[in-house]
Amino acid sequence: MFSYIWPIALVVLSNVAYHICAKAVPEGMNPFASLTVTYLVGAAASAALCLITIPEGGLFKEFGKINWSPFVLGVAIVGLEAGFIYAYKAGWQVSTASIVQSSVLALALIFVGFLLYNEALTWNKLVGIGVCLAGLVIINIK
Repeated sequence: MFSYIWPIALVVLSNVAYHICAKAVPEGMNPFASLTVTYLVGAAASAALCLITIPEGGLFKEFGKINWSPFVLGVAIVGLEAGFIYAYKAGWQVSTASIVQSSVLALALIFVGFLLYNEALTWNKLVGIGVCLAGLVIINIK
């Protein structure tokens, strides 16, 4: 059970820290300068964890397995993080921005799952889409 729960707990805790930090980027600082520091720290942390978790001598073997996805993921992460920094600079609240993007993302991923991965598009998911859309309307009423 722990192996099922800990990754989601890590994502939630990391996301809380992420949004606090993204909102705290200084107003006058260029978001991409901030992200440069972020990725330098992230690269160092990833390299250290890679060396710790890969058996001795296996580092180059792991890099030999690379495909297109880490390169596209790197660009996607820059877009994701820059988007949130700009959203917070534009005045979005932490509580609202995350919910709106998560709801829209969930809607998009239902269709991505259906179209690219042959995941079932069930009535529960369709009703969930309706609930997400209603929630987006409610949360954005001023």
